Amino acid sequence: MRKKLGVNIDHIATLREARKAGFPDPVEAAVFAELAGADGITVHLREDRRHIQDRDVYLLRSTVKTLINLEMALNPSILEIALKVLPDEVCIVPENREEVTTEGGLDVIASREKLREFVPALQAKNIIVSIFIDPDPRQIEAAVDCGAEFIEIHTGSYADAKGETAMHAEFEKVRNAAGFAQSIGLRVNAGHGLNYRNVAPVCGIPQIETLNIGHSIVSRAVYTGLERAVRDMIEAMR
Repeated sequence: MRKKLGVNIDHIATLREARKAGFPDPVEAAVFAELAGADGITVHLREDRRHIQDRDVYLLRSTVKTLINLEMALNPSILEIALKVLPDEVCIVPENREEVTTEGGLDVIASREKLREFVPALQAKNIIVSIFIDPDPRQIEAAVDCGAEFIEIHTGSYADAKGETAMHAEFEKVRNAAGFAQSIGLRVNAGHGLNYRNVAPVCGIPQIETLNIGHSIVSRAVYTGLERAVRDMIEAMR
């Protein structure tokens, strides 16, 4: 099965917000990503609005031709926006205002009560719900219990591992988690920290459907342009 690529355009907005200017525009960036072959566009509407803004999400809904995957925390005000925007998919993620980027998977077990409110509300609007979690069987079982259709496996520990032995150990956790999740009825995506050098092994995991990748693509685009950077990632995935 061909792996799909969801291009996360958050850091196009990071560049814009650094100067509080009108450019570069993540809405325009989404067009270039799709033209290059992206299967979807991912954005994280954070509580502190450090990059993606409400305006971006609404405009993307009316312009994106593939699908929109909205990452969001368990925050009622963000839920309200999601229910108005109606993205194709929502991925529920942890969020800490002090973090530079998402630091790990959501603790589904501890968040079960809130998830049992948020998940049905989104699904009632025909939004596919995923939960971003570490490759931990207990968290995967809890995701099923909360009614999610997908999980997105956090690949950050694999991407950050130092040395071949450590990387292999983290890869095996991801691979085993994907197999276990599928065996209990979940569909599987993956992402975080994936780049042009480490993406190929993850693409070999048969249960994974979509990889959501942003920072490495935007970083390469600084040198090559966004269309070329997306095409290069698709080639690396092959």
